[in-house]
Amino acid sequence: MSLLMASSPHVHKKRTTSDIMQLVMLCALPGIAMQTWHFGWGTIIHLVLASAVAIVTEATMLELRKKNIELAIKDCSALLTALLLAISIPPFAPWWITVIGVFFAIAIVKQLYGGLGFNLFNPAMAAYIALLISFPVQMTSWAPPASVAEQSQDFMDAFSIIFTQYSVEGFSVTQMRTGVDGFTMATPLDQVKTAISHNMTYSESLQGGIFQDGWSIGWMWVNLAFLAGGLLLLQQRVISWHIPVSMLVSMAFFAAVFNLLNADHYATPMHHLLSGGAMLGAFFIATDPVTAATSNKGRIIFGAMIGFWVFVIRTWGGYPDAIAFAVVIMNMAVPVIDYYTKPKPYGYIEKTNVEKTNVDKRNVDKDTETGGAS
Repeated sequence: MSLLMASSPHVHKKRTTSDIMQLVMLCALPGIAMQTWHFGWGTIIHLVLASAVAIVTEATMLELRKKNIELAIKDCSALLTALLLAISIPPFAPWWITVIGVFFAIAIVKQLYGGLGFNLFNPAMAAYIALLISFPVQMTSWAPPASVAEQSQDFMDAFSIIFTQYSVEGFSVTQMRTGVDGFTMATPLDQVKTAISHNMTYSESLQGGIFQDGWSIGWMWVNLAFLAGGLLLLQQRVISWHIPVSMLVSMAFFAAVFNLLNADHYATPMHHLLSGGAMLGAFFIATDPVTAATSNKGRIIFGAMIGFWVFVIRTWGGYPDAIAFAVVIMNMAVPVIDYYTKPKPYGYIEKTNVEKTNVDKRNVDKDTETGGAS
């Protein structure tokens, strides 16, 4: 029996980039399944379309850059970008929204910066922001949960709406977004934000058809499903706890403080945590290793600031959800965070000011003696 010795760090599970990307996509399946269950087949259709566009765009850009196409596509990074963007796009959005968004994410945000490992911003979130600013109507036309929708939909209805903006029976997107109460449905975050801006209290804003017993129908279960997938990522050590935990704690902390100050005007922490893309953002988006901070201390700061910006934009900004904006803002701050939080080498002892002064004096004396001798 031979003993193999090696220096640290010791990696017990050697995973390739492709393995990590595939694990992340697999762990996202519970959230995708729950989103499809509550909001229809549009999510799956956009996902398939986004994946096809991502592969074609990645291959084309790599060919133009004279890079190895096969190896780059096999790393599955383009597919993960397509997945994150597709599940962030409303199920009723037209097909060209997905095509433009995925092309922008892969060709502009990723490949023009040098490809995987060189992009400054999270490609999916940068593309989402570009789409939201450019096409606000299409990007905010979310379908109501199936349980409160006036018109039911199947796979063919979703396919027809995405490619023609009308269902098989001829209902428009606006009609398909109508709830059983006859009103066009909004997301929980949008409904609360709009109601409070019209001088309604937070409790009054929860009386709409998209809420049941104070909880958002559909969105709560989607967030819990992504939370389950995120916990699996932690268990498999694909990601570390620092970013998701600090982000969620930060969101909950600021929401709790302002809710305690004025419960009529500010939503509860649970509303923020279980609405919109909170869990998706915490575990699957903010943890992108390329665009996030590198040290553990830096990751905590990075995640906490994302949580802070999410609360600020959701509360006072012009957009109901804020995950994409918060992530991209903090992507820009990563170089500064890394600079001030880089770990010191083992055994490093920082010189005191007195020691530095003595060293400088000795150097000056040596220079003087050398100059005098010459």
